[in-house]
Amino acid sequence: MNTVDEPRLREIVGENNIKSDPSDLYVYGSDSSVHHAMPWVIVKPDTTEQVQKLMAYANENKIPVIPRGGGSGMCGQTVPVKGGIILDMKGMNRILEINMPDVYCRVQPGVVDDDLNLALKQYGVFYPPTPASSRIATIGGEIANNASGVRSVKYGATRDAVLGMKVVLPNGELVSLGAHTRVEASGYQLHKLMVGSEGTLGVVVEATLSFVPIPEYRCMGVANFDSLKDAGEAIGSIMASGAIPSMLELVDSVAIKAVNKTMDLGLKEVAASLIFEADGQVKEAVDYEINKMKKICEKHHGQDIWASYDPKERAKIFMGRKKLFPALSKYDDKLASTSLADDMAVPYSKMAEMAGKIHEVAEKNDIIMTAYGHCGSGCMHTKILMDTKREDQWQSARAAITEIYDYVRSVNGTTSAEHGIGLSKAESFKVEKADSINLLGTIKSALDPNNILNPGKLMQAPDNWVTASNLRYSVNS
Repeated sequence: MNTVDEPRLREIVGENNIKSDPSDLYVYGSDSSVHHAMPWVIVKPDTTEQVQKLMAYANENKIPVIPRGGGSGMCGQTVPVKGGIILDMKGMNRILEINMPDVYCRVQPGVVDDDLNLALKQYGVFYPPTPASSRIATIGGEIANNASGVRSVKYGATRDAVLGMKVVLPNGELVSLGAHTRVEASGYQLHKLMVGSEGTLGVVVEATLSFVPIPEYRCMGVANFDSLKDAGEAIGSIMASGAIPSMLELVDSVAIKAVNKTMDLGLKEVAASLIFEADGQVKEAVDYEINKMKKICEKHHGQDIWASYDPKERAKIFMGRKKLFPALSKYDDKLASTSLADDMAVPYSKMAEMAGKIHEVAEKNDIIMTAYGHCGSGCMHTKILMDTKREDQWQSARAAITEIYDYVRSVNGTTSAEHGIGLSKAESFKVEKADSINLLGTIKSALDPNNILNPGKLMQAPDNWVTASNLRYSVNS
């Protein structure tokens, strides 16, 4: 039941920073996932002090609060399953400092990733975790989900770039966590705990981030394979060889067909392609890495292998991968691309087997699935292509998801590599973390005793949300 005191909220953030129109509530009830639930009100703070007052009010009245950035999360992290206040953080979007001598920047959580990198570019540096959604993804959302992207194989994920932060706790208290230095040896690394917590522990209002020099040289290559097994084994061999790729991406036949149909790229429709890249400040070093990866691809029966330093040629190589996610929705006009079993990670030696497993499970359950991703980081993406109006397709998808995650855990993999848990992957997450789930709950209770911050997520999420209900799709019974 909606028990929000809207006049009180307007006192805190102003008349123009409150939305309660049903159309606005509906839009904010979903993110980029398949899930949907209605919030009670949307509040858009402009300052840290406003966030503090909002949290104190919500805590006193035990009202759920769901922090939200750009809404690009793919697993339902910001879907308000208990109703409450959507805390739209996009208004806090200032870059506060770019400190070149000490190699860090300070930003507010609503800063968009691409905007940050545009500002950093003039200094010859970049913030590397950048996910595929960088045009809309905010730094706060990336922190909440420990986001990463195509260059995570070399430069790491968000957690590796966060030096410190300021966080408003559920009771309204403002705390500073971490430091402005590369090393910090004392005490618990509480700022690292906040990364990946999906808005369940605190509201990030400022982040201190490291950056790295933009490489002077980048060379990108591609290799085609007639079998997923060969491509997967090439990935494992590259990573075991001591090579240092700055990108190592896999796309399978389903993905290649989708981008060819959507963009008419004329890509060779093989079982799989690997896209590999090396970067650095010394060309000879980049040449060494590229040649090493080319030879490994040849050893594993790679074909049509070529590489280029030219930016236009690199863009041509990467175009299919960059546009893959939207292209999948055009694979078949009757099918929608859904993010369900989405971004598991497995050991390098299991990459080939994982890719094969995805296709095997899809065929068994009469759905279409694709295997692609940041495989240099061990991350295997997949999307389920299905008729979302058919309830039986949702049942098939659920069966496929269960089988895939059973396999992932059997080879010591993990449920999520970069997109987080939200609602879509909660069931597998709880099985994977069975021996530490109570500890996670203890931490949550200690910081948020009234359970107001993004309740119903992570260890609290229901097991039955990957069904033909609670969706932003209509489903025929």
